[in-house]
Amino acid sequence: MKLFRRMKKINFYSGPAILPPEVVVKAGEAIQNFAGTGLSILEISHRSKEFIQVMEEARNLVRELMDLDKDHEVLFLQGGASSQFYMVPMNLLGKDETACFLETGQWAHLAMEEALTFGKAHIACSSKEENYRFIPKNISLPDSSKYLHLTTNNTIYGTQLTTSFISQLAAQSSWLVADMSSDIFSRQMDFNQFDLIYASAQKNVGAAGITIVVVNKNILGTVDRPIPKMLDYRLHIERDSMYNTPSSFAVYISYLTLKWIKQQGLKAIEERNIRKARKLYEVIDSSKIFEGTADDEDQSLMNVCFTIKDKSLEEKFLKFTSERGIVGIKGYRTVGGFRASIYNAMPEDGVDILVDAIKEFENKQA
Repeated sequence: MKLFRRMKKINFYSGPAILPPEVVVKAGEAIQNFAGTGLSILEISHRSKEFIQVMEEARNLVRELMDLDKDHEVLFLQGGASSQFYMVPMNLLGKDETACFLETGQWAHLAMEEALTFGKAHIACSSKEENYRFIPKNISLPDSSKYLHLTTNNTIYGTQLTTSFISQLAAQSSWLVADMSSDIFSRQMDFNQFDLIYASAQKNVGAAGITIVVVNKNILGTVDRPIPKMLDYRLHIERDSMYNTPSSFAVYISYLTLKWIKQQGLKAIEERNIRKARKLYEVIDSSKIFEGTADDEDQSLMNVCFTIKDKSLEEKFLKFTSERGIVGIKGYRTVGGFRASIYNAMPEDGVDILVDAIKEFENKQA
């Protein structure tokens, strides 16, 4: 429990989310004096050699952690993952071409709606009628589809695509596009099988304000529409993510977090994430008053979603956990219940505290 003796709250928010303590400390130091410059990271020029080094090293860390081949480029862009909902089809989808979507949650649905602005969209599968509680496996992909878009982890509903299923989809699709906002760098996988990956930073890779984009440069330049410069991946590649003034502080936080991820190692991070999730799912599955919302085979390692059978006890449980320093477990506003987001930076003892609280609350009700 050493970490939480130094913390006032145990943060299960889904995003902006928990950061490694050492990242917070180093970020605080950089606000006072960045890299010995005598200036704050908040005020230093993005064209200074000190910040350019941060941007270059951050991009290289992504490349190293993903073991990317020479065809994949790494970008740090502004606007959040929601901006990629339109930026992806603007760059990849012609007006008479079709993009396919795994409709596994709200964010996947919004990405599909944006694609209709630029071309055609086909729902390859959907679990919408079942409130997105599972990942559908019967996929319908027309031969003419330009790319397949998937959301690897669904924060609202607590479901996640397995790495084996993703590999199956990669083998079936022409180009594979993935929104990895809530599980990037949480597990090992073949990242080169994706033609485009995007992920907002504020869950596993830093603070809100930037989005990491990994794109196979060979898929660009295939549409004939004019693309505004700020939305053209090719220009951002050419300018090393420095076409305009970047979100410097957010990039720096990601740089620190990526260094932390490298130090931990993806294998160790994945193993720890599995242990954390298993602890929570086991206590929920064995409970008489709580129950999980996602099908067992599709349960997320990042967002454990559950409900209480007696809805009148919801606020009582939230108050009970809050008194123990646990925050951020209220479910998404459209679905209710509870959600424990256990991203990379959440240590196992944080999960242990929540597990103990669930057990203690149930015993009190009994």
